[in-house]
Amino acid sequence: MNSDIDARFHHRRSRLRAALTAGALGAVLLVGGCGAGDASDAAKGSNDLKASAEKGIADEQYAPGAAKSGERQDKAPKPGAAGTHVIRTTELSVEVRSAPKAAAAARSAVEASGGLVATETTERIDDEHETSHLVLRVPQDSYQEVLRELTGSGKLLSRSSNAKDVTDQVVDVESRIATQRASVTRVRELMDKAEKLTDVVTLEGELSSRQADLESLLAQQASLKDRTSLATITLDLTEPDAPRKDGKDDDPGFLDALGGGWDAFVTMFRWIAVAIGAAAPFLATAALVLLVWRVLRARRAARTAVAAPRPEPESTPAP
Repeated sequence: MNSDIDARFHHRRSRLRAALTAGALGAVLLVGGCGAGDASDAAKGSNDLKASAEKGIADEQYAPGAAKSGERQDKAPKPGAAGTHVIRTTELSVEVRSAPKAAAAARSAVEASGGLVATETTERIDDEHETSHLVLRVPQDSYQEVLRELTGSGKLLSRSSNAKDVTDQVVDVESRIATQRASVTRVRELMDKAEKLTDVVTLEGELSSRQADLESLLAQQASLKDRTSLATITLDLTEPDAPRKDGKDDDPGFLDALGGGWDAFVTMFRWIAVAIGAAAPFLATAALVLLVWRVLRARRAARTAVAAPRPEPESTPAP
């Protein structure tokens, strides 16, 4: 009976030892599995951040590229699409009695409408006449009114106007600005998550490039806004020729013809004098050479006459 009890005790002890061994092995495997899982999760997180950085560099390159080629995205916002943006330019040439007074009136009209004088140039032709050249910037709402006032300030000599619709260009630039701003925001978010120095350097270079593109687009937007909000009027003011005392221009008479003939004679004489003055050195040299040649020729002729034998007189025969 004691032997049966001992056998049962040993059997239970063996089963308990096997259970403890199995439990310990399971715990070891569990700890190892957790460690491997953590390492795998860490490696996966690093790879995900790297992939996100690479995606941030390459992401949305098609959208800016399509915008640069003139293709607007359908999902991009289109602010100002309902309005019309037009660039208006006009060139006027007006004959006025007094150019300074007309220029002052033009400045007053433009400033009253809320515009400005971009450039102004005044030139005096003679003691009595002047001309003025002005470049005026006028708001679109007051463009027609100011144009009528400037046209009616004197005698209209010439007028040319041009209106260019740039609504599509304005909408395109605004769409590209929205896309570029979103791209810059995305790169900045990726920079905040980046941990490696190489990723930070790469993202900083990409951020600088995209910010430069954004500033260029903003400059284009400002230029378009200035040209569409203010029309440009180029105004030339000239004065008529001074009239005679009797108010009529007489036909040329005898005195006019005589004066014209005298001017022609004086001009011809002046040109002849200039030609003689230009040829004087050559004529003097030629005269000197001719004089020397004649002197030498005279001396040679004299020597020849002296050296020649005199002929003997013939004897007359005696008768």
